[in-house]
Amino acid sequence: MSCVAVPKILMPKEGTDLNKWAVVACDQYTSQPEYWEETDRNVGDAPSTLRLTLPEVYLEDDDVAERTDKINETMKQYLSDGTLTELPAGFILTERYSGGKTPRRGLVAAIDLECYDYTAGSRSLVRPTEKTVVERIPPRLAVRKNASIEIPHIMLLIDDPDRTVIEPMFDKTAGLKQVYDTDLMQNGGHISGWFIPEGEMTENLIAAMEKLNDRSMFNRKYRLSEDLPLLPFAVGDGNHSMATAKAYWENVKEGLTLEEQENHPARYALCEIVNIHDESLMIEPIHRVMFHVDTQDLLAAAKAFYAANGSECEITLSCGDNPTAFMLVPQEDAHTVGICFADTTGILTVKHPKWGIPLGTLQAFLDDYLEKNTEAKIDYIHGEDVVSSLGTAAGNMGFFLPEIEKNDLFRGVIIDGVLPRKTFSMGEAHEKRYYMESKMIVK
Repeated sequence: MSCVAVPKILMPKEGTDLNKWAVVACDQYTSQPEYWEETDRNVGDAPSTLRLTLPEVYLEDDDVAERTDKINETMKQYLSDGTLTELPAGFILTERYSGGKTPRRGLVAAIDLECYDYTAGSRSLVRPTEKTVVERIPPRLAVRKNASIEIPHIMLLIDDPDRTVIEPMFDKTAGLKQVYDTDLMQNGGHISGWFIPEGEMTENLIAAMEKLNDRSMFNRKYRLSEDLPLLPFAVGDGNHSMATAKAYWENVKEGLTLEEQENHPARYALCEIVNIHDESLMIEPIHRVMFHVDTQDLLAAAKAFYAANGSECEITLSCGDNPTAFMLVPQEDAHTVGICFADTTGILTVKHPKWGIPLGTLQAFLDDYLEKNTEAKIDYIHGEDVVSSLGTAAGNMGFFLPEIEKNDLFRGVIIDGVLPRKTFSMGEAHEKRYYMESKMIVK
């Protein structure tokens, strides 16, 4: 079965100020209430998705129940007074400029939640890239419980290095109806969207996505020696939004017959499908620093851990003032990680790793070490210079991860089941998805 469905998308009526309508995903700027206060001033009394979502900066406030009730009332109002209108069944082709040299190009479509499972060890066709924190679902589920529509910020990734699915559609925009073209508030850039009506083009798009997971092609692409579960889609952003949609659907379907489940709107989540090879997606590794450690003990523990897991660990050390003065060269059947501590730099090489990517190999050991050494702490660092500064302080050790190959993200999920927490960063806060489209989730 195909995971992709053709939805009936809700859009604001013609004449709506889309600059005020579209606001950034609710899980951004969670420590900056002033951002959301400015957004509120920008919106004023105009129709806006700000009134249909709950910014997570307010999620633990005392008035969250009142805010949620108001959101649900506004959803009903926008539906009844025509602020929101339903398009015929179809996809939306979207292009977003957010300050980089190239735009992000995507396809807004619906995904069957029966294809998605966020639990550890999932073998579903749609899987998260990183571990889902189930404790984050209940407060979001409370917001969704009495909602009539969903306005998700989910980004689903496909691995299409030959650009066979989304990119060719931009040669056809002259024949499509443009449904939005607007600047986005608060440094969000500019976004355009074209409607693709259900029919031959949507069928061809679904077929092109399915072709990406031909078994022989799949095994070659990910260098697999056995038939591991196929992975057509990986959740790149908004996983907890999708996990909440899944939890809600599981609750709803308990009261439905099998026939009623087939086409219930809550079964399908609205997503933007993006090619991981889109030039705008900058996939950057997130490095690690360990605090309060005996560095010699940690290195000895690494050798013992990898030996116990059927691998061989080699550590090459040298003295030097620049902890980043090394090259992490990819090796056949080996993972390499840079290290620094005190006045020492080096490379940790694990031969014959059982994990899919270098970070998986490293994090498996660090998790084991943290469990056995409760005084040790870990932090996740974006910049190499910060790792150098922190990692060389007394009692600390820094770990530099190599650049991430885009299709290695899929390979890591396929082999390891889920990537470690804080594997990669994909864009700054202002580049995250802005709410534009929505969809009914009740009959």
